[in-house]
Amino acid sequence: MTAETAAPAWMHEQITAEQYESWSEEQCAGIEIVDGMAVVSPSASKRHDRLARLLANALDAAAGSDWNADTDFDVRLQDVPLTNRRPDVVVYRADTIDVTPTRPEHVLLVVEVVSPGPETTDRIVKTDQYAKAGIAFYWRVEQAVTGAPMLYAYVLDPATGTYRDGGVFSGLVTVAAPFPVEIDLGRS
Repeated sequence: MTAETAAPAWMHEQITAEQYESWSEEQCAGIEIVDGMAVVSPSASKRHDRLARLLANALDAAAGSDWNADTDFDVRLQDVPLTNRRPDVVVYRADTIDVTPTRPEHVLLVVEVVSPGPETTDRIVKTDQYAKAGIAFYWRVEQAVTGAPMLYAYVLDPATGTYRDGGVFSGLVTVAAPFPVEIDLGRS
């Protein structure tokens, strides 16, 4: 193996929160840390990114002054072993915009747009991790080759620490929780 093809050492060693915080923004882009190990995410398609932006824009416009909706940043689910997820869309408390890392108690809703490859992670693993972290709402959006995407909404049941079904939506989506919002998934 040549130097150009050898994987960097950090891909083979557990990473601590302190080590991760010393990395540049460029080093953190495109990866998640799960149980201390770096997981490289494949580049998203233009359709995926457009759908995430459409959702973030609609959520941000409807959120009011108490909440922001953004894309492409880490949510620190736990410190030891380090687990950072990078949801496609995060609705977080506006007063925590300058707080790093973003933690579950800052977050109201996470959205994952499912792409080919990490489907099981988005459908099962992340659902469980976000619920255990106490994030009140989780939306999973399944892309469609033809037709509008499907939005699967989940609401945290605090008694069980798991998500319960909050509905399945397609086309023009109108929901009341976590706050009233209308999103036209057909525009994606």
